[in-house]
Amino acid sequence: MRTVVTMCASVLMAAASMAAAEPAAPHLALDNVHIRVGDPAQAAQWYIRNLGATAGEAPTQVYFGKMLIAIVKTDKPAPSAGSAIDHIGLSFADLDATLKQLQAAGVKVVTPLREVPGLFKLAFIEDPWGVKIELVQDAEQLGFHHVHLSALDPDASLKWYEDMVGGTRDKLKGRIDGLRYNGIWLLTAKSSAAPAASAERAVMSVGWTIRDMTQAAAAFKSRGAKVAVEPRAIGKLWYAFFDDPNGTRVELLQRP
Repeated sequence: MRTVVTMCASVLMAAASMAAAEPAAPHLALDNVHIRVGDPAQAAQWYIRNLGATAGEAPTQVYFGKMLIAIVKTDKPAPSAGSAIDHIGLSFADLDATLKQLQAAGVKVVTPLREVPGLFKLAFIEDPWGVKIELVQDAEQLGFHHVHLSALDPDASLKWYEDMVGGTRDKLKGRIDGLRYNGIWLLTAKSSAAPAASAERAVMSVGWTIRDMTQAAAAFKSRGAKVAVEPRAIGKLWYAFFDDPNGTRVELLQRP
């Protein structure tokens, strides 16, 4: 009898452990980033003309593959560098040629082209509204490459996203810890001081599509996520915003 009880207890503990390992809101895809600019229509054209984005359904949307950049208007642009979402990353097959074209077009280069042994070629630029963009040459993931967060504890930050929306733990080129969502990386760098909240900066938020908004919002709340915008609908599209412990604005979307 004692053996049976012990076996039952073990099964229940294992089941509880598996349940605890389930993310709060299993992701369907890493869906978008929101950026804040003074002139959204002009910004959309800037990304299309200079970086090869494709136009979205609205004049304030552009795509890199299936990754959406949603552009919202602000009268007070503030740079993304130093915030909880420090920068976004785009990958090109020939970075030398791409950077020459950008320089010829007068795009602001923040960090010149260099090659990191064992990683890839990279450079940093900034759009006219303060969005910091890392350009990389990574043949394994061309187009939209990564979202790079800033946190006092990068490992804890990655663990939070793994617990909340899932993702695949991996190492970029075997060197940099991150999570992968439909091929796109979520990376976190260590900051020397608490980063500024992303909501009022040039890269405002990062968003995932989920299956069930009611379940996802309840699960996020039950795990202590700070609510920024309660779930609401635009037609058949449901969305909500939360803040992670480092001040990153996180969007959840239930698309029709």
